[in-house]
Amino acid sequence: MISHENIRQQLLQRREILIKRMQSIAEEQQHAAGPLSQDFAEQATEREHEEVLDALGEAGRLELSQINRTLERISDGEYGVCAGCGEDIAEARLEILPHSEYCVSCAEQRDG
Repeated sequence: MISHENIRQQLLQRREILIKRMQSIAEEQQHAAGPLSQDFAEQATEREHEEVLDALGEAGRLELSQINRTLERISDGEYGVCAGCGEDIAEARLEILPHSEYCVSCAEQRDG
C-alpha cells in the first residue's frame, strides 16, 4: 500500500524545486525584458528564448497547481479516490502519476 505521507513528502520536495525553478525563470525573463538587439538574427534568438521561458513557466505553473491540489486531497482524506467515479485509483497509477485525480477509465473519458 502506498504511504500517503511518502507521497506528500515527495510532492513537497517537488514543489520546492518547481518554486525555485520558476523564480529563476522569472528572473531570466526580467533580464530579457530589455530592448531588443539591433541585429535581426539576434532579435529572433532573443524572442525564441523568451518563448521557451514562457513555455517552461507555464508548464511549471500547471505542475505546481496539480501538486497543490494533490496536497489538498491528501489533507482532506480524498487522495487515491477518483474525482470522477469515486472508486479507488489503482496504486500503480498513483506511483506513476502521484497527482492523478482520476482512475484510468475516467481519465480516458475526460481526454476523449
